[in-house]
Amino acid sequence: MTKPLIRVLMGERMHIPPIWLMRQAGRYLPEYRAIRQKSESFMDLCLNPKLAAEVTLQPIRRFGFDAAILFSDILVIPHALGQRVSFEEGNGPRLDALDEPSGLCRLRREIDETALAPVYETIARVKQDLPPRVALLGFCGAPWTVATYMVGGGGAVEQAPARQFAYRFGEAFAELIELLIDGSVNYLVRQLEAGADAVQIFDTWAGVLPGDEFRRWCVEPCARIVNAVRKSIPGAKIIGFPRGAGTKLTHFVACVAVDAVGLDWMIEPSFARDRIQKARPVQGNLDPLALLVGGAALDREIDIVLDTFAAGPFIFNLGHGVLPNTPIPHVERLVARVRGVAAGT
Repeated sequence: MTKPLIRVLMGERMHIPPIWLMRQAGRYLPEYRAIRQKSESFMDLCLNPKLAAEVTLQPIRRFGFDAAILFSDILVIPHALGQRVSFEEGNGPRLDALDEPSGLCRLRREIDETALAPVYETIARVKQDLPPRVALLGFCGAPWTVATYMVGGGGAVEQAPARQFAYRFGEAFAELIELLIDGSVNYLVRQLEAGADAVQIFDTWAGVLPGDEFRRWCVEPCARIVNAVRKSIPGAKIIGFPRGAGTKLTHFVACVAVDAVGLDWMIEPSFARDRIQKARPVQGNLDPLALLVGGAALDREIDIVLDTFAAGPFIFNLGHGVLPNTPIPHVERLVARVRGVAAGT
């Protein structure tokens, strides 16, 4: 039996769209918080196969989603390249910033596979415990988004440090992107070989790039990753999520051979339906704040998403990740409504 989410990635419309949520494993779940207390740091949790597998499975047990997504972080790649990465509670990731081109000398020329071996073990552990109809998704951060954290040392308003670096030191930034393309290809191939059914490329900061820079730092690297992964794994199923791309999403779809495109909550629904879904299956795009608020507002926004996209190949998801203080009953209501409305009950 082909899993519902994979059937959509193959271009099929499902009467009841498969559903999963970005950041579906996380701080809003008490069982996650209990597991988190067993690890010294967030990175330790990501690289502990037993605990990471348990966290990956928790939302499947609780909500019955159609896909589990590997519990990890996009910054394991910088970690595997030799950059120091840590996470401060309430402040997000902290890295040793590459604020000058000379900083690239501190990086390895290729990723350390021993540093990522726990991730592949996590996938194998999850795979053997998943229900047969539930897909397992791996992922990586897109080179542009990962590079913004590596250069800036963390998050910043519109990732200005990385954007300035790319303008000032174009050759050095291109060298960094090349390292990340190569590392991402290897990482995704190894995830698929370990048992992932599909993978997603997260370009969380794509939306801050103007047109030419979007083509150079988002579209071209993602296209190369997709093509290279498929050379090693023919037919590999890949979802692209260039958050904030807006109308530039048409260029992304034309140039990047992903099997589906993730939509953020900011995109105009009719544009996404008419210009994107006609070319490729789509995934999204409920506003995470609507899920946080719940009630009639949540019902209304769910219905808008379903009315817009359910006539074509579609995966129900959020337009970004579950917010940490989201009430669990709201997620339960979301799943019930998506499946009930789609089924006509």
